[in-house]
Amino acid sequence: MFGKFDFETIYSERDESTPLVVMMCGVAGSGKTTFSQQLEKQGFVRLSIDEEIWANNGRWGIDFPFEKMEEYKKDAENKLRNQLIELIRDKQQVVIDFSFWDRVRRDHYKQLIETAGGKWKLVYIKVHPDDLRERLSERNKRFDANSFPITEEVLASYLSGFEIPNGEGEIVIEN
Repeated sequence: MFGKFDFETIYSERDESTPLVVMMCGVAGSGKTTFSQQLEKQGFVRLSIDEEIWANNGRWGIDFPFEKMEEYKKDAENKLRNQLIELIRDKQQVVIDFSFWDRVRRDHYKQLIETAGGKWKLVYIKVHPDDLRERLSERNKRFDANSFPITEEVLASYLSGFEIPNGEGEIVIEN
């Protein structure tokens, strides 16, 4: 999926004294998890809200009602944010497998990372909406932490609310 991307541009930024935190940015289905897993294979610790929810609460619609999703997302993010700070202090390289759909949140995390002693890279994965629909249609058939069903209505709200990074030091990958 990312065969043309030169991962060395990220790997070369790793530093033992100032840990690198890669912030993934993109709409659901863009490839953030696939990209993050590649970094994980190279020693990055991957933090994922979806996987945290799955591990603690199961799958929405089966193990818990959709109405609990926002509460569980907040709980998972709070736990992972604290874990992120500890990982930076322990000099670990980290990839944050979140959507980072709004600039305010991205800026907040950049400041958090720097304050904890790390440095950041923002990776925005850009995908055409038609490609997202196709991928999500396939993903919705799976049953794992990264495959919660996304309807056309939910995708439309994600696309309309997503703030594309511009001038934020982002690396843009067309996927």
